[in-house]
Amino acid sequence: MYAGMSNAKNIIDETNVIADFRSDTLTKPSTGMRAAMADALVGDDVYNEDPNTILLEEKLADMTGMEHGLFFPTGTQSNLAALLSHCGRGDEYISGDEYHIFRDEAGGAAVLGGISPFPLPTDDRGGLTPDQVAASIKPDDSHCAVSKLLSLENTVSGRIQPLAQIKALANVAHENGLNVHLDGARIFNAAIALNQPLKIVCSDVDSISICLSKGLGAPIGSVLCGGEDFIRKAKRARKMLGGGMRQVGVLAACGLYALENNIETLAQDHANAKRLALGLSKINNLQVDPSIVDTNMVFVNPGAGHHAGLQAYLAGVGIVIGAQVPNIRFVTHMDIDEAAIDLTIKHVGDYYNQ
Repeated sequence: MYAGMSNAKNIIDETNVIADFRSDTLTKPSTGMRAAMADALVGDDVYNEDPNTILLEEKLADMTGMEHGLFFPTGTQSNLAALLSHCGRGDEYISGDEYHIFRDEAGGAAVLGGISPFPLPTDDRGGLTPDQVAASIKPDDSHCAVSKLLSLENTVSGRIQPLAQIKALANVAHENGLNVHLDGARIFNAAIALNQPLKIVCSDVDSISICLSKGLGAPIGSVLCGGEDFIRKAKRARKMLGGGMRQVGVLAACGLYALENNIETLAQDHANAKRLALGLSKINNLQVDPSIVDTNMVFVNPGAGHHAGLQAYLAGVGIVIGAQVPNIRFVTHMDIDEAAIDLTIKHVGDYYNQ
């Protein structure tokens, strides 16, 4: 079962929730972020007149070392606009079979863009090898789709992709005339864990999509960064996809607040994930490997026959988890503190000891 799926039948009663581990998209805007929204200057972004949106786009372009940025309502739309801008109908993008852009975005590139995906099997860290990529690039042959783009991801299910590996993959793509796009939905998690500036973490790619509504705590929004010609094409694609918005500065203000206040807090999310993994690993019958926790995701196998039972038991004490099988994904974020982590460990132990 995919991460976004849930068997919840009713809206969660937040008044009784201790922690909601289903995703880091579940964070609520803080008091400071809400104040930034209320005070936001606005203009019509379709006319390039929204000051906060312009500032947000310029700030992330500078942070990534790229020429321009473009605000989108969602990461899925941002990724799709990137594919449409890098590729034409009949072209092909190469990606990992576990990557969000291939597996979890409803096949938009193929359905709406006539772009053929070529998924490659990823390793247990979510990585690809240069040899895989080289072997997948098609010859100049009328029987084949035209390989135009390598699409990577960092992080992948919470696992950091080493920068040297991304560089090697990008080198193969560039040597063969392909561009490289990076789905950086959680790229700030990678940057914090690697203790590297964003400009270094994405220095080998041609474009990157950055999500503001995951660990950074904004309620909505992604920014696509790349070169001038690429962003010009992406803006046309955004319009076609219905992503051109008007007085969007109230949302861009959230993104600016997040960039100024919430990046460093990701380190605490990572520490809480490690704390959770270590605590759960001491409970019999659970399968948890703390050594593979790089950032803010912990994968837990509760054992055969225990998935629904554990989910229901925890819901009864105010802890919400996903319903994935075989491994349930626990995602830490700014709305979950150490006390909630310790209570979760306790209640999971209580479930198995009843």
